[in-house]
Amino acid sequence: QGRPVQLRLRLRRFTCRNSACHRQTFCERLDTAARPFARRSERLRDVQRQLGLALGGEAAERLSHRLGLPTSADTLLRLVRSGTAAPTFSPRVIGIDEWAWRRGRRYGTMIVDLERNEIVDLLPDRNAGTLADWLAAHPTVETIARDRAEVFAEGIRAGAPMARQVVDRWHLLCNVGTAFQTIVAAHHRRIKEVAEAIRSSEQEAAHRERLAMRTPTAAERRSQARHEPRAEAYAEMERLLAAGSSQAGVSRALGLDRKTVRRWVRGSGPPRWKKPRRPSAIDPFRDHLEQRWREGCRNGAELARELQRQGAGVHPRVVREWATRRRREGIDRLDRNRCLSGPCWRPPSITRTARLLQCDLDKLADEDRRFVDRLRRSIPDLSIVVDLVERLTKLLRRQSAESLAAWFTDAAATPLARFAANLHRDIDALAAAIETPWTTSPVEGQISRLKMIKRTMYGRAGFDLLRERVLAST
Repeated sequence: QGRPVQLRLRLRRFTCRNSACHRQTFCERLDTAARPFARRSERLRDVQRQLGLALGGEAAERLSHRLGLPTSADTLLRLVRSGTAAPTFSPRVIGIDEWAWRRGRRYGTMIVDLERNEIVDLLPDRNAGTLADWLAAHPTVETIARDRAEVFAEGIRAGAPMARQVVDRWHLLCNVGTAFQTIVAAHHRRIKEVAEAIRSSEQEAAHRERLAMRTPTAAERRSQARHEPRAEAYAEMERLLAAGSSQAGVSRALGLDRKTVRRWVRGSGPPRWKKPRRPSAIDPFRDHLEQRWREGCRNGAELARELQRQGAGVHPRVVREWATRRRREGIDRLDRNRCLSGPCWRPPSITRTARLLQCDLDKLADEDRRFVDRLRRSIPDLSIVVDLVERLTKLLRRQSAESLAAWFTDAAATPLARFAANLHRDIDALAAAIETPWTTSPVEGQISRLKMIKRTMYGRAGFDLLRERVLAST
């Protein structure tokens, strides 16, 4: 690159002693000789600019030194800002969505050509006026896919009133789910009651299962041994009666009294003889023991010590036996989270309840299916809303031929009426979402790429540099 400078010095000495004609001829020769060097310098600047677009300032500087093209980060960023990466085509179908400068505080707007899946432009804010000005400068736009943000709808109406708006179906489904969860949360008290009733039934079933598997005591084994001959005689009696024998004939065949046969037939089985309960020493203190049991004291020795402190002459063994019988009769608090057949069913949260109500019943577990069935029977309004949400979901997924007008009519007198009225304002965009294939999904993908580029810049670059890098990465 030093030869053009040397040629200029020679030209300066040459002009002092040569005519204007010779000087013009020498300048032409000089331009011809310097043209390859100018093209080489231009290519070098383009390579450096591409490095800056791809990597930013510091990373591009490190790579340029490795490639034998040493330069500074400031020079690379200056080259990036000197060019323009704006597309030359005129978009016809675009998608609009927001991207975050800082989540929850500051947002920008991304515009993507949905036919080419390329970023058209970035806007530095999320204002309706900025979007309207951009749309007015691009009159070729015919269809615009967006979410349900009112700021985008207002900007489109102001900047491109003739363009067809299309609401994104995924955002619609999210809005439907949010509205449905709000309605479910309004019935939280009744949902909790239903869940607790089902949980209590599950605990009782587990308690009966544990009682059936419990090893019988010696007294129970003796009682069962005395009862087995009567049970066998009753089974034979049922067989004879079913064969057509009379009660007298059964009495003679089994050697039983006719009154005994008559009593067994009326009672559907032989009775289990139980001795009447005799008075116990703890009867005067039974109310106190029951109250302490409900308060959570399940230790028989502790209960016996409490009675002794009150001056009761009750032996601790009697209190321990009472606590054992009481524990076997009911469900202990320690049994609530313990089941023999597997983990116990837990009452779902409001969010999980909303998901269960929208799931296919055939894909749910038995406990969840019973919960959903009982919940829909107990709360008719919630059952109506579930059906409406299912119908709208099928419409948005193009699985139903139902008209939108019929759905809005049915939703007008339900808890979903407020959401339906808000949705009815975008009915044209909603109909376009069902009829056309356009969505904002490509925009979401491009926003993910923008996040990667923005984070590699460590938050130190301005909007102009970010815009150049994002448009160049398309």
